[in-house]
Amino acid sequence: MERSSTKIYLVGGGIASMAAAAFMIRDGDILGHNITIFEELDKMGGSLDGSGSPENGYVLRGGRMLESKYLCTFGLFSSIPTLDGSKTVTQEIMDWNKTMKTSSTSRLMSNCDRETAPEFGLSEDHILNLERLIIEPENMLGETSISDQFDDTFFKTNFWLMWCTTFAFQPWHSAVEFKRYLVRFAHMISGFNRLEGILRTVYNQYDSMVRPLQKWLEDHGVVFEMNARVTNLGLYEHNAETTVTDIIYEREGKSNTVAINPGHYVLVTLGSMTEASSLGSMEKPPVLNGKLHGGAWTLWETLALGRPEFGMPWTFDNHVDESKWLSFTITLHDPKLLHIIRDLTGNSPGEGGLVTFVDSNWLFSIVVPYQPHFIGQPDNVSVLWGYGLSIDKRGNFVNKSMSDCTGRDIMTELLGHLNIQDKAESIINNSICIPCLMPFITSQFLRRKRCDRPQVFPESSTNFAFIGQFCELPDDVVFTVEYSIRSAQTAVYELLCLKSEPPAVYEGTFDPRVVFKAFMALHDVHL
Repeated sequence: MERSSTKIYLVGGGIASMAAAAFMIRDGDILGHNITIFEELDKMGGSLDGSGSPENGYVLRGGRMLESKYLCTFGLFSSIPTLDGSKTVTQEIMDWNKTMKTSSTSRLMSNCDRETAPEFGLSEDHILNLERLIIEPENMLGETSISDQFDDTFFKTNFWLMWCTTFAFQPWHSAVEFKRYLVRFAHMISGFNRLEGILRTVYNQYDSMVRPLQKWLEDHGVVFEMNARVTNLGLYEHNAETTVTDIIYEREGKSNTVAINPGHYVLVTLGSMTEASSLGSMEKPPVLNGKLHGGAWTLWETLALGRPEFGMPWTFDNHVDESKWLSFTITLHDPKLLHIIRDLTGNSPGEGGLVTFVDSNWLFSIVVPYQPHFIGQPDNVSVLWGYGLSIDKRGNFVNKSMSDCTGRDIMTELLGHLNIQDKAESIINNSICIPCLMPFITSQFLRRKRCDRPQVFPESSTNFAFIGQFCELPDDVVFTVEYSIRSAQTAVYELLCLKSEPPAVYEGTFDPRVVFKAFMALHDVHL
């Protein structure tokens, strides 16, 4: 079939679907107006979101870490112009990080005393266990947790404290995912205690990455079906082959069907780590929603019922107590707090990255990005972001669990850890703190069997593929932009039978220089 008549349908409006559409156009010669993206919300970008205003407060549910070995990500964005058209997004990020290099002087803070380049504090047994985990086959680790692999002393080290707050791991999460992270980011271990090697975008990732990509897709004629919740796919199963025949979706309470003709393709983003997110306010805590508050998990469960080759969504969406945490965005109309944090941490906004309060019952961390963090953000307004991992525990300064806290409560807790309670009233009165409770944010880290995540291109498929955080990509790591974009590139190249392949995952553990630097850093020997 000629490419000019090939139609592509993408379910989900996150970075995976947007990247897939771009690869279809750039590498597959698919006409943009033959590509349709269905998104249940009124905004594209999925988990890479950013919204709000100075008057009502800005909101970021989170931000994904970037680093130089994200070959699929930077390969894609080397073709996408910035919003002003002056350069590519990749070039903008690289140029920006030559000027604004991340080098934390306050990765950990205790009683307002900062630790610059904290030692990992690992024993020889801990290091041997890490090395064993790196080389142990995944099928031997199975469904074990990280806590199954280490004794309690490991979880009291600075290494674990920095690792878990940087990547959002919990002791009960999958040992396989932890192993993959150790291997994938081995080249960053030597600078890990100062967050060196982490790349930032000029603005938040929605403004710096999603908006330019969406504009490029719009300019190429891609069709965006917004407020369209896909509820099912019509499937024809015959002779061990499965073909998508229809897409069923709802909009404004009405059911609609799109027929999928021969030679057309469907790509489905499975699950969602930010599905069912809930926002609070200065006076109201967020509420804990579930998988029925949205369509992503329901769709996957519907497709997977009786079809084990489509994965096991219940592994990931039935354990909210093990996958939830809470983030918050603070909009400041007075620079006082920003100046206090700058002076305490020794980092100007944008330089330091994550600051973790080691005494916090909530395992509380904040990030102060370069300002402005939003396009159009006024000069007299600042934004910072933070999150907690232990959100069911009571605070040190607020007698509530973090999940029950209003924005005002969270501000009170933060100012307590900064030891500036005497300035609290004036700072809080000039701030807007919006908490966000996310029930599935680390669901991709949950313990799993190998088959719980389906292949990008299931063996039975004739015209469809799965993309996003919950399909299986050997060697790469979930909870990254790179994983979503790699899944999209893999799906596009397979479906269209292109001769090219996505670039191989960088494997620093095969570089003796990387291994040596990591080995010395784990022993707290700094070269």
